[in-house]
Amino acid sequence: MLFSRCTDLFGEDGQVQRILAGRGIPYTGADAEVSGICIDKDKTKECFERAGVPTPIGQLVSSVEEITLPLPLFIKPNTLGSSVGSAPVFTKEEIAPALEHALRFGAPALVEQYILGRELTVGILDGEALPIIEIRPLDGFYDYTNKYTKGRTEYLCPAPLSEEITRLIQQQAVKAYRAVGNPIYGRIDFLLEKDANPYCLEINTIPGMTATSLLPKAAAAVGITFPQLCRRIVELSWAARRQERNA
Repeated sequence: MLFSRCTDLFGEDGQVQRILAGRGIPYTGADAEVSGICIDKDKTKECFERAGVPTPIGQLVSSVEEITLPLPLFIKPNTLGSSVGSAPVFTKEEIAPALEHALRFGAPALVEQYILGRELTVGILDGEALPIIEIRPLDGFYDYTNKYTKGRTEYLCPAPLSEEITRLIQQQAVKAYRAVGNPIYGRIDFLLEKDANPYCLEINTIPGMTATSLLPKAAAAVGITFPQLCRRIVELSWAARRQERNA
């Protein structure tokens, strides 16, 4: 297992940016403050709620007795990515082992209302939404295995959605992006309930950036090549760092 506890997380929580900034070394993407917010799922949800972006009802808990939400639930570590330690819960018997597993990566854990719906992700570049990608695991939900095992998940880009729903989700993605402080680029995850009600889950401020990752895939759908995307991120980040130095 690559992750032993969420307190060992180093890279997506703003620590690297803080070190680089302290040494005067430019870097790409979100600053330390924004990444620090977005790695914390509960803080991110608070930002969404203030901005009027629908998100599943959730609560932080350290024991089964603290859970007040009704079944079904989704339990996950509050400050970890890649769906590590996450699980849907449909029965009372499943609650304790799921929570115990999530708490192995740090307390408290986040318990959310379970949303049955299509899994979608929206890339954002300089405040503009890229085409939506639908994520279709061949089995189960989009867990760590399905994310990182070739052939376990299908990706549809652009997602087969109506123009109205596409526009709504992209608008919500931009609102969510602005709510946490404009991280220059990123990827925002949604669940679409009954093909009508989008729920924003979280923001990844350091999404995968290989040529076959989801953000580059979305950019390619509008004619932005991988080298062009990388160059654009560098240009935007350089301008942001210069503005920070002059503030």
